[in-house]
Amino acid sequence: MKVIHLHQEEKELIDQAINNNRHAQHRLYDLFSSKMLSVCRQYIKDVHQAEDLMISAFFKVFLNLKNFEHKGSFEGWIRRIMINECISYIRVHKKVKYIEDEEYFEESFNNIESQFSVDDIQFLIDSLPDGYKMVFNLYAIEGFKHQEIAQMLGISEGTSKSQLSHARRVLQQSINKLKNYENGTE
Repeated sequence: MKVIHLHQEEKELIDQAINNNRHAQHRLYDLFSSKMLSVCRQYIKDVHQAEDLMISAFFKVFLNLKNFEHKGSFEGWIRRIMINECISYIRVHKKVKYIEDEEYFEESFNNIESQFSVDDIQFLIDSLPDGYKMVFNLYAIEGFKHQEIAQMLGISEGTSKSQLSHARRVLQQSINKLKNYENGTE
């Protein structure tokens, strides 16, 4: 079966990389670097800084490769390292403020118009304040639960929900402005 064969190839490549086979490490980097740069770019606005963080996270991937237990997807394991690297960078280099607001509204936000390009949507997400952006990315894009986000960011679960609600509201307002601009009504 092809799926088993591909999984076996990945496992062999990982084992070779653990044994400091530079070719295997380079192949792993080539296989995952473009996706992981996209992950870093979701959190870090500047593409050059995102690339620097991706490279330093890959360094951590290779240092900790022996700890990968083959229990989940390898890509997911790498992705988690990338996210943690970005969050650590933001914590150290930016003063992120979270609004302690226990009031939040569960809003449906699954209808982003298909008329917008990925670049348009990324631009709107980049325009969010850092706290909103991190929670939005972790929840809406990465699929973490509020309890997990709260632990990762050192905030309360209510604050996580509040940040998401505020982020959605700001994004919806920005989308409406963009639609009005494109339609010539603003």
